[in-house]
Amino acid sequence: MATVIESIEGHYDVEASSYGEAYIWCPANTVVECDCGQRTALSGSHTVCSCGADHAALVREALAYLRVSHPWEVDYQEWRRNLGEFLISEEIYQWELSRLD
Repeated sequence: MATVIESIEGHYDVEASSYGEAYIWCPANTVVECDCGQRTALSGSHTVCSCGADHAALVREALAYLRVSHPWEVDYQEWRRNLGEFLISEEIYQWELSRLD
């Protein structure tokens, strides 16, 4: 019987560069110890051990509860809640421009 040793949730790694930040997706995976004795890191798209045993059901069950949001999801939701604060009408904009003169 194959057993799950460890499950790692998918996440974004942030790499800084000269032009900003790059978000690199690292998919969720799980370490499974097969009946053959080999420990293998398997993911949703790679579920077969080198001995040929398919652990798709085990991997699917181990990764089912892991859900990761985008790193900017919290900022986006906050922006959506405060959307009215950032929008101004054309009349107010024209009035503010006229006050600058």
